[in-house]
Amino acid sequence: MTTVVELEIPAARLGFARTFDRVSTFEFQVDGMIGGSAPLVWTNGPDHETIEQALEADPSVEVVASVAGDERSATNEGGVTSQNDRWLFRLEFGDGVKLFEQIVTENDGAILTARGADGRWVVKLLFHDRQSVSACHELLEQYEFQATVTRISGVDDLARAQTPLTETQYETICKAHELGYFDVPRGVTLKELAAELGISHQALSERLRRSHAALVSAELSERTAPIEIGR
Repeated sequence: MTTVVELEIPAARLGFARTFDRVSTFEFQVDGMIGGSAPLVWTNGPDHETIEQALEADPSVEVVASVAGDERSATNEGGVTSQNDRWLFRLEFGDGVKLFEQIVTENDGAILTARGADGRWVVKLLFHDRQSVSACHELLEQYEFQATVTRISGVDDLARAQTPLTETQYETICKAHELGYFDVPRGVTLKELAAELGISHQALSERLRRSHAALVSAELSERTAPIEIGR
């Protein structure tokens, strides 16, 4: 059964450790699957200059480009509306993320989302079955990623998996993963995937964008105790 796994990993094992040390309020979300090209990463912090300087001084990432800013309205606990600024960077990650991605991919997994705060990453992964989860977890332990499993769910139960996706979106993501759309290099093109699903190229592109937007923006409402994965 297809399985969604959420892991917490210290930034020292993946990236941004120096940035977290320099900017205590630093947060990030990877805008897109971590893959062959440098991904887009949304960042939060005190101001753009502070974030950019911290990233440029961080040996675990390379700033390819500062892309854009996003000023959003946010309401704090007291009900007061303030401005919450985010900045978008295209970043090239170092060996930690590349090794992590290789381990996940070689065990028939896909990275759905990655975000971080307070010196740790929270990564959500998708696997075809529990055996792949176990094999991946063993390798992460072998390479000392210090990964803690905080949630593991079968996607047959959408409510229990706490996914923001609709059933159609989930089926699309699973089929795309099954056919290798998220692999590096890709095992199927967008056009071929659309033909497999019986929808137009444009409809599939829009569905994937909506699915990805929902996954990236989803916030977990609860935290579970670490889970032991059987071998």
